Amino acid sequence: MSFSAGERVTRKSYNHDLLFRIASVTGDAAILHGEDMRLAADAPLDDLVRVGQRDLKKLKQKAKEQEEYSYRLFRQDYQLMKDKREYQSGSGYQHTAGYFQLPAKVLHVDGDRTYLRKCTELYQRVGLEVHGVYVYEKEMPQKIDQLVDTIQPNIIVITGHDAFSGNKGPKSDLRAYRHSKYFAETVETIRKKNPRLDDLVIFAGACQSHFESLIQAGANYASSPSRINIHALDPVYIAAKIAYTSFMEKVGVWDALRNTLTGEKGMGGVETRGLLRTGMPYIPEENDY
Repeated sequence: MSFSAGERVTRKSYNHDLLFRIASVTGDAAILHGEDMRLAADAPLDDLVRVGQRDLKKLKQKAKEQEEYSYRLFRQDYQLMKDKREYQSGSGYQHTAGYFQLPAKVLHVDGDRTYLRKCTELYQRVGLEVHGVYVYEKEMPQKIDQLVDTIQPNIIVITGHDAFSGNKGPKSDLRAYRHSKYFAETVETIRKKNPRLDDLVIFAGACQSHFESLIQAGANYASSPSRINIHALDPVYIAAKIAYTSFMEKVGVWDALRNTLTGEKGMGGVETRGLLRTGMPYIPEENDY
């Protein structure tokens, strides 16, 4: 059976556990990218099963329901944070003057164009300014400096695809991971110029990434402590939690993870200050006639 790039498939050897897109085909093997999980994998063509339109529709609907559930949790959390800001800005509702916010700017560097588009849509949905850039994972360490200097972000997300391969070494060996090495080098490059974790917040990693090396390199949050797969949208929820928390408050690690689809097995990090600054009074713009 022949396959081509872009087709959706599952793997017989893994009991059809994940939905993949075929990224490329060379000879009798294919490189696969997870449809919703940030996993990259190699597979022989005879291990693949093409997913029909009816089954694909069902799988997409199930994934959409999971994403909407996380979004509803985030909106509830956001409303609580908003109510708290209004209370504090008005000195316990004693003053009614409007307030304005200086939100954080996000630079999202992604090794997958499809994931980048999905993440950008979610950033916009939650009201965050984002600059999304597609960069092949192996090129990220060389290109990140210019991106940071140009965009001047408050939050940086470094992600794409990754995978742990047991036949390349133990879990402690960075060489056993597809792209963790490049994610770590990218974080180290950023931290040389921006060493303070509270001034510039970094999320790094993808499915099964070497969590320890990313944190040691200087990431505030990273994947994957238990070497499991993470959802493509999870980094967005972490960025949004930091962006909408006051700079006067610390964000506990669990508070940052609880609205994600993966949770603490897929991601972890360190306490980090929020980045939102609130001011007053709010002066509405007048129309010129």
